[in-house]
Amino acid sequence: MRRITIALLAALVVATAAWAQSSEGFSVDYLDRSVDACTDFYQFACGNWLATHPLPADRSRYGRLHELADRNVRIVRAILEDAAYKTSRRTADEQKIGDAYAACMDQETIEAKGVRPVLPLLRDIDAIRNRGQLVRLAARFSHDGFPSFLTLGAAPDSHDSTRFIATIGQGSMGLPDRDLYLKDDERSTTLRREYQAHVGRMFSLLALASPKPRSGEGGDPPDELAQRVMDVETIIALATLDRVALRDPRRRDNPTTVAELREIAPDIDLALYLRGTGAPAFTRLNLLNPDYLKQLSAANLPLESWKAYMTWRALQALAPMLPSRFEQEAFHFNGEILSGQKEMRPRWMRCTDAVAGQPGADSLGELVGKIFIQQRFGPDARARMDELITALQRSLRERITEVDWMSAETRAHALEKLAALNRKIGGPEKWRDFSAVTIRRDDYAGNAIRISIDDTQRQLLWIGRPVDRTLWLMTPQTVNAFYAPQLNEVAFPAGILQPPVFDATRDPAVNFGAAGAMIGHEMTHGFDDSGRRFDPKGNLTDWWTPRDDAAFRERASCVASQYGTYAAVPGANLNGNLTLGENVADNGGLRIAYYALMELLSTKGAQPPIDGFTPDQRFFIAYAQIWCENATEQDFRRRAQEDVHAPGRWRANGVLQNMHEFRKAFGCKEGTPMAPVNACRVW
Repeated sequence: MRRITIALLAALVVATAAWAQSSEGFSVDYLDRSVDACTDFYQFACGNWLATHPLPADRSRYGRLHELADRNVRIVRAILEDAAYKTSRRTADEQKIGDAYAACMDQETIEAKGVRPVLPLLRDIDAIRNRGQLVRLAARFSHDGFPSFLTLGAAPDSHDSTRFIATIGQGSMGLPDRDLYLKDDERSTTLRREYQAHVGRMFSLLALASPKPRSGEGGDPPDELAQRVMDVETIIALATLDRVALRDPRRRDNPTTVAELREIAPDIDLALYLRGTGAPAFTRLNLLNPDYLKQLSAANLPLESWKAYMTWRALQALAPMLPSRFEQEAFHFNGEILSGQKEMRPRWMRCTDAVAGQPGADSLGELVGKIFIQQRFGPDARARMDELITALQRSLRERITEVDWMSAETRAHALEKLAALNRKIGGPEKWRDFSAVTIRRDDYAGNAIRISIDDTQRQLLWIGRPVDRTLWLMTPQTVNAFYAPQLNEVAFPAGILQPPVFDATRDPAVNFGAAGAMIGHEMTHGFDDSGRRFDPKGNLTDWWTPRDDAAFRERASCVASQYGTYAAVPGANLNGNLTLGENVADNGGLRIAYYALMELLSTKGAQPPIDGFTPDQRFFIAYAQIWCENATEQDFRRRAQEDVHAPGRWRANGVLQNMHEFRKAFGCKEGTPMAPVNACRVW
């Protein structure tokens, strides 16, 4: 089930996305030596990997980090199957994760139950007769963790990061981006038509499986219900901030009071909504987008349209727990049409993800992560990563000290923020308690709903309380990392600290080029176009002098313009402003890692080449190989519009084109493709 709470900083703070990987790690066998490194370094570093690792039929994108993620999934599968089918006495944790996995794998029971898991909620939707009842239903959805047109969550207060504040967000839509509802280009109009047909087919499946007609006395035709869903979601899209605007923390900072909500949205009883969510009483809150509530309040749509929308939200959320025909129809649209994926992932993989997924994703991920840590991540690994982070932090301190465009006043604040940076490695020190959650071996949908309610209410109870800085936003088995600006912290789960990202058997150049670049990337997020708005304590504060602010924006605009010229595929250029934060972090992170490596090597004397490459060259090859990826054309086009990260080709080439150190290492003459005359640099 899809989480709607705005949980701690939501996806906006997540930095290094789970792109693509290989269990073999760094290898010169992946090189395409027929390509000049100064012409296309990505192809040079990844060409043979791309040729020998065709896209699997059950993926729309696959690369080096995905390979690592798949290895982790197999480890997690073994943990779950052991817990599900062991003959000896199980612990309470093993009972929960084992029975949750067994329930998901029990396709026969799921088929036999049919649509019964969703019927009680649909009957309540049918019974709605006025707007007040609709608001109460939205509150119930928020209480249980279902998406709807209103969302409530908890996040650190932008003006007092030591405490959580309630946050009302924006509504849920079925298409992955608001612009797909609003633009008239061929891709947008085609996807709208396909999506509406998909919604209609899902309503048809529901009508066929239900004991009585849905929605109204005679049951409205599925195509009419689908049109009503589109009407509501188009209104939501019109009121929603676009992805670039959402990246600006100042746009997301709109403190208000509960009493003032009546003026903002006079036709929505938000006080009634808040009382029904299960959240503790509060007087002050933040609005992600006040205009969203204003426009929603003024929307003139019939009640039946809102009921159709709420029915669709419930059906879409529960589709993975219903009979296979619902899951297959959902895959047809979300996998085949949106992303070009040819086959559904194996059920064991889907069930592993369902049980061991992320916090806030209706999973038991931390229970699984506790065992994963015990098996795969010892104290030595934590100590090595701690040392590497310290080296990168020292290198960033030197870069901040040396940049010539920053005044002494702003520099002092920047160094203070860097010194206050907190780090998390491996997994939580304090594990989440799931003892109140009932897990049944024959109730896949019920398990997901109970986990969702427990997770949602846990987060809502944070409102008004001190921020617990031991909280993790990812499970230990996750292949990812993040920087949280309102906590001023970086986190590196155990799942990503394996080859090809980190390999203790490799030379320092390889580890600094891969793991070091990722660490530097996350640190640099504290000083990108969004993260720089927060002070050392995580409060939204303007600590830049006007001159330094202008100097930063000038350099950042160079990066935005550079990446805006890159195409994911022909006709689908990147949005340089959408990807700006990640691109600044990629560029700064690799530079930080490079100089950290140089400092280390300066203490060791001259290093001989390995496999015919110098340490400098191996550093840059290791970095580029992290981003090797194959993907469908649909996936590349979709990410060009929606993803804050550039495709792997440009995460490699875009950064290296800006580094004179790379040009020197490979002898690239100025004016060649990898050594353009004009290079961008922020840090």
